[in-house]
Amino acid sequence: MTTKNSTQRPVTSSRCGPLRGEITVPGDKSMSHRSLILGGLAVGKTTVSGLLEGEDVLCTAEAMRKLGASIERCEDGTWEIHGVGVGGLQEPDTVLDMGNSGTAARLLMGVVASAPFTTFFSGDASLHKRPMRRVAVPLEEMGAQITSRSNARFPLAITGQDLIPIDYHPPVASAQVKSCVMLAALDTPGITTVTESKPTRDHTENMLSHFGVTVDVTQNEDGSRVIAVAGQQEMQGADILVPGDPSSAAFPVVAAAIHDGSDVTLTNVGLNPLRDGIFETLSDMGADIQISNVRLQAGEQVGDIRIRGGMLKGVTVPPERAVSMIDEYPVLFVAAAFAHGTTTMRGLEELRVKESDRISVMAEGLKACGVSLEEVEDGLIIHGRAVPPKGGATVNTELDHRIAMSFLVLGSGSEEPVTVDDGAVMETSFPGFTTLMNSLGAKIGPKAAS
Repeated sequence: MTTKNSTQRPVTSSRCGPLRGEITVPGDKSMSHRSLILGGLAVGKTTVSGLLEGEDVLCTAEAMRKLGASIERCEDGTWEIHGVGVGGLQEPDTVLDMGNSGTAARLLMGVVASAPFTTFFSGDASLHKRPMRRVAVPLEEMGAQITSRSNARFPLAITGQDLIPIDYHPPVASAQVKSCVMLAALDTPGITTVTESKPTRDHTENMLSHFGVTVDVTQNEDGSRVIAVAGQQEMQGADILVPGDPSSAAFPVVAAAIHDGSDVTLTNVGLNPLRDGIFETLSDMGADIQISNVRLQAGEQVGDIRIRGGMLKGVTVPPERAVSMIDEYPVLFVAAAFAHGTTTMRGLEELRVKESDRISVMAEGLKACGVSLEEVEDGLIIHGRAVPPKGGATVNTELDHRIAMSFLVLGSGSEEPVTVDDGAVMETSFPGFTTLMNSLGAKIGPKAAS
């Protein structure tokens, strides 16, 4: 459990009426990290529009600056990057602080694995608990030297080496592991391949191609994918328009879905087919979701989403769908609490090693709000009823932004208000969450002094 301190900012969400309006959610977090990293490794200028300016992404920007890239925010809100070129990184003069971001940590470990110096990494208390061995193993196989605590936990140091190409088969389906190896391959002679048993989000492949790197992707009959990267290709700066984050979009979408009479449109949302599991699942539950204006931006599918509220029903979510919506399960648990009938969600072991153990933390908070459920090792089975959950609890977020936002969505429809112990953590991925939700009709604000 997190320790209470004076810097925490409790936030309360109270029951509201139907949500209505048109909004744009902040930029995609995964793409924002990658645009800063790849722009910093490219030759020439990269201009990024729509960058998520959350704490996680800002840590990546600062880390790339320490590694030699020029990164500046312009007055019009765009970001201008002048990269150092593949193999042109400079030795940072201080520790790279990754804050709360596992994505930044794992991707940048791959970036510096071939650099001819030692890079020191650290982060917050939550990040220090997260397993980094999953990326340390392939990097060490390629030749990097890593010094760390047990299980390759932060803080750690990487001494870059002349790497050798490998053919890596990740034991877990993880876009972060795949991307780490691909980024290490950029300055490695020869061809490095990653074979993933289940397709994971392919933003790195798409963006590398956008920067001029040849990436060969082979889809096998058994559903696995082989991604091959030939090292020491030059990258050219490119303009990037980052779409709205589907993981962030999930919160107002679920909030609208659980309120009868809601009618909300979200514009310019990323619709990568490997990340649309939440919208498919909500549709299975009976949500009225319409997608329009579908188009391609920098190799990524983008569109507008309209969601109208009504009664949801319980479903069994296919476990194989988890990889396409792993970050959206906390708010899906909330949707299940308002659905009529039982929703079974399994195959979610990865949730136990996120910013928190999201299965246990969500289960504890949902129970405190009167939701009937069963916690199993790889997921939750939630028994929804025809009436809203009672609510009325103060939930410990465990410094997890998605936990905080999920329970504020629950509080918008529960009988009694729901409070989260610290709303500040939402700045990690969704700056302005409260303001945006309130613009639709939600009632979210600081907890009144007792």
